[in-house]
Amino acid sequence: MTKTSTCIYHFLVLSWYIFLDHYISQQGKDKEKPKIFENGGKWKYLTLLNLLLQAVFYGVACLDDVLKRIKGRKDIKFLTAFRDLLFTTLAFPVSTFVFLAFWMLYLYNRDLIYPKALDDIFPAWLNHAMHTSILPFSLVEVILRPHHYPSKKTGLTLLAASSLAYISRVLWIYSETGTWVYPMFAKLNPRGIATFFFLSYIVIASIYLLEEKLNHWKWGDIIQPRKKRK
Repeated sequence: MTKTSTCIYHFLVLSWYIFLDHYISQQGKDKEKPKIFENGGKWKYLTLLNLLLQAVFYGVACLDDVLKRIKGRKDIKFLTAFRDLLFTTLAFPVSTFVFLAFWMLYLYNRDLIYPKALDDIFPAWLNHAMHTSILPFSLVEVILRPHHYPSKKTGLTLLAASSLAYISRVLWIYSETGTWVYPMFAKLNPRGIATFFFLSYIVIASIYLLEEKLNHWKWGDIIQPRKKRK
C-alpha cells in the first residue's frame, strides 16, 4: 500500500474498533439483559480487553502515519518504536490467541466459554467481530509494513508480564466474588487451572515467535535493528 492508503486503512480499522467498544459498552447499560458485566465489569474478559488494545494500537498507528506525512520523515523515533513494540508484543499475539482459544473451546463445548444465552445479547455479527475478524486485521498489519522487534528475551518477558497481570486479575475477581470469569474454570481443580494458564502462555509465546518469523519472511533483513559498531 501507499503511505496514503496505509493511513486511510489504519483510520478505518481504528473507527471499527471504536465503534465495537462503544456498541458493547451500551449493551452493558441495558437493564433488561443478563448482568454479564457484574463481578469485575466488562474488562474482566480478555476478548473485550483485546478490542480496547486494538483500538489503542491503531490509534497510535494513525498518529504515527499522520505525523510522518506532516513532517516528511520515515520514522518518528519514539512513536514508531512504541507502535512496533505494542504490535509485536501485545496486539498481534493477544488477538491471535483470542481467536484460537475462543474457537477451539467454542467448537469443543461452547458452554465452557460462550453459553447459548449470550446469543440473545451479542448477535452473530458481533461475535465474529470480537472473535474472528481480529485475526485477518492482525495478519494484514504484518504484511502491510515491517515492524522492528525487541530481543526475544525482552519480547517474551513483556508478554509474560502482561499474561501474569491478566491471570492475577482473573484470580482476584474469583477471590472477591466467588465467581469465575469463564465457566470452564469452575470445572477444573486448582492444578488444572494452573496447567491451563501455563499452556496458554506457551501458546501465546509460540504465536509471538511465529509472528516474528512471518515478519522476517515477508520483509527480510530490513526489519533487523542496526548493530552498534564496536
